[in-house]
Amino acid sequence: MRLHPFSRPPRAQRPLDAALAAGAAACLALGCPGCGGGAGGGRADARPASAAQPGRFGSPTPSHGSGAAPTPPTRPAGTQGRPPEPTPGLPSVAEPQRPAIVQDPIPFGTRRRAEMIAYAIRHYGLHTYRLRDPHVIVVHFTETPDFASTFNTFAPDVPDSELHELPSTCAHFVIDRHGTIHQLVPLGIMCRHTVGLNWTAIGIEHVGYSDAQVLSDRAQMRSSLRLARWLRCRYRIAVSSVIGHNESLSSPFHHERVAALRRQTHDDFVHADMQVYRRRLRALGGCG
Repeated sequence: MRLHPFSRPPRAQRPLDAALAAGAAACLALGCPGCGGGAGGGRADARPASAAQPGRFGSPTPSHGSGAAPTPPTRPAGTQGRPPEPTPGLPSVAEPQRPAIVQDPIPFGTRRRAEMIAYAIRHYGLHTYRLRDPHVIVVHFTETPDFASTFNTFAPDVPDSELHELPSTCAHFVIDRHGTIHQLVPLGIMCRHTVGLNWTAIGIEHVGYSDAQVLSDRAQMRSSLRLARWLRCRYRIAVSSVIGHNESLSSPFHHERVAALRRQTHDDFVHADMQVYRRRLRALGGCG
């Protein structure tokens, strides 16, 4: 689819302070327990996209968004399978601090959830509205002037103007031009924001009209990168799976049962611009 420190001079060290400091220095030098001098083993901060995880929806292998639907090795060629399931990732790691998020939920009641189940059955072969263990973050811009107009687009549960399906389109987060992060949908619920990836993707919308506008907006970009880092570390998502909408067909998690939609994508956040985004995201650091 188309948001100088206060200081004072050090005090003179008293004899007792000096003795304590000397003892602490000796402890560190000798590697005493409890001094914090031990080094722990390194740990990767994200799981590989090609891993496979057993789950309630089967375990077909990841596929690219080509003309043929993903097929597990044990099924005949051309068989329409369920979405690829990644394998268990690495143990949880320390997460970056959660950014400030304003809760602005759109209505997502019983009827909309039932429509999401029907959508997931048609497009992914999944009988659920729940987003479980997401493996992709998709970056979008809204083609709207502000948060209010974006909210008013997503809140009504009406068929969308492009594909004429229910439930209505939505995204989990919208970042406005001031850098405020608004959460519209809980992370445990699927949103319709990217054909072929809604079954496993978190959607982040940015108020604006182009990649360049969003990338050059310092407040919006700062919030976006902090949110993306927090999400990817929370769910152990690789930086390479933080993608633009225009990159959706190249994701190994892309899966679409409806033949007419297997090459469907949008033009927001093309590969070259997402290279810039991912470079900035990596610069923030890993996950602990």
